[in-house]
Amino acid sequence: MARQNTADLILHPVRLRIMQAMLGGRQVTTAQLADELDDVSTATLYRQVAILVEAGLLSVVSERRVRGAVERTLALSESPTIVEADDLAAMTPEDHKRGFAAFVAGLLATFDRYVDRGDIDLVRDQVAYRQYALWMTDDEFTGFLEGIGEIYRRSAEQGPAPGRTRRVLSLVSLPAESAPRD
Repeated sequence: MARQNTADLILHPVRLRIMQAMLGGRQVTTAQLADELDDVSTATLYRQVAILVEAGLLSVVSERRVRGAVERTLALSESPTIVEADDLAAMTPEDHKRGFAAFVAGLLATFDRYVDRGDIDLVRDQVAYRQYALWMTDDEFTGFLEGIGEIYRRSAEQGPAPGRTRRVLSLVSLPAESAPRD
């Protein structure tokens, strides 16, 4: 397979959903992924997992024999899955739209699975979806994002443990056109 840039790898709708399902230090088999992403055909899921493993974005953490076949347990690789500045610069506006649509589709699928499980209570489960507008200079906003990043890093170090719930936190930041203030 020819080398794909990280943006092409990550921003594919199914591969993005696979990676989102693996966030938080999860280790799962492809069969467990298939149960979770039950709207994706088995052939498509296995093909996209293979692409992510070959690209080094997923790692095989263990293997075991199950009824004559090898079952692999997978995890997100330690290698960064951040789209590099060069790859971002090479993307067209249509590429960005496609990537953002894949991101939002994955987020919607996660929310659908939550709602479809039946016993939901947004307050008890601490589910939130909110939008805020902030007036900041570029430097102020950089400091704000660095602060969020530090909080994230401290929390991410905790890892899975009894009593902890895996929570998905998504952040989207956009400059919004607005009328000048009086």
